[in-house]
Amino acid sequence: MKIFLLEDDQTLSKEIEKFLTIKNFESDAFFDGAMAIKHFNKDQYDLVILDINVPGQNGLEVCMNIRDKDKKVPILMLTAFGEIEDKLKAFNNGADDYLLKPFHFEELYARINSLLKRRAAPQQELDIVVEDLIISNSEMSVKRAGIEIQLTPKEFKLLNILASANGKIVSKTAISEKLWDYQVITNQNTIEVYINSLRKKIDKNSTMKLIHTKVGYGYYLKNEL
Repeated sequence: MKIFLLEDDQTLSKEIEKFLTIKNFESDAFFDGAMAIKHFNKDQYDLVILDINVPGQNGLEVCMNIRDKDKKVPILMLTAFGEIEDKLKAFNNGADDYLLKPFHFEELYARINSLLKRRAAPQQELDIVVEDLIISNSEMSVKRAGIEIQLTPKEFKLLNILASANGKIVSKTAISEKLWDYQVITNQNTIEVYINSLRKKIDKNSTMKLIHTKVGYGYYLKNEL
């Protein structure tokens, strides 16, 4: 397994590389975003780790460029920026997960393993149709009113969780258990961030809203009209 790492703090970068080596991963480390993106196409990577505040192209721009080239490689943002707006920008640019600095290396390892397992796991083959929303699990694509919507792998998984509930409410706890398969303490707003990002992509251009919140209970997907 080979990991692409963008981190301009050279001390931290070396610590991460050393830790990854101990965990039997190979890694290529870069300190400049513009230089990193030039190297991305020269090799095959199983996972990408990006800091946001780096010289050249910032991590969000690198994330978007990588996602344009590779729809499936897992991307983990590793950054000190912890506001919801920062997370939404990352998810909208193609990130799959978001880990705040400072962090424990074992949590980083858990998140890496989770993302790799999700990528390797077989997907459902049946399509799911809700009104004008079509989720194709065989093609890993989503269309609304015939227009394809670009989702990150994590957003795609979340949409499947909601759609598979057939209009029933899915709690934050249930979503968390299905969306991640590691036990770590996550920000209370993490699920809300994912839901908000997904809602903007699925419902933004439609008068028929499909993703709804039941305050205090969870979320559900259906046409309420």
